[in-house]
Amino acid sequence: MKAHFAMFARYNAWANARLYDAAAQVSDEAYRRDEGAFFGSLQNTLNHILVTDILWMARFRSWPQPKIPLDGVMHEPLADLRAAREAQDQDILQWVDGLTEDDLAQEITYTTITGPMTMTQELAPAMSHVFNHQTHHRGQAHTILTRLTGDAPPLDLLYYQREAA
Repeated sequence: MKAHFAMFARYNAWANARLYDAAAQVSDEAYRRDEGAFFGSLQNTLNHILVTDILWMARFRSWPQPKIPLDGVMHEPLADLRAAREAQDQDILQWVDGLTEDDLAQEITYTTITGPMTMTQELAPAMSHVFNHQTHHRGQAHTILTRLTGDAPPLDLLYYQREAA
């Protein structure tokens, strides 16, 4: 199971790098423009992915949850957001690399943002949610980029697996 999550952590960093490379090609106005996605703009969508990763990593480590709204914009300029994203991806990679199979079976307890409710669940299913959540919102960012540029890089897991092989 650990190898599965290590692969997803590496895929996550790879997909984010490709997505941010593509985002760097659009104008600042287009980056911030509401394109009708769940979080509106490319800027807001990319910020949301970072916000939720920060929240979940705090939960996974039993650290106090930062007081960040799910629609919060942590970084205005794309360059600053990208630097934070790259640092977060490295943190996720290192944290996953340090896990054991026993760790994955342990329960975590956290308080939800919306609700709020206290939840307890095994770490492995919660990690599956986080990687799935990232993919979901990267898909929305991909759609925005396709609208803005007519083209966006493939982000499919299979492309990553072929490159990593």
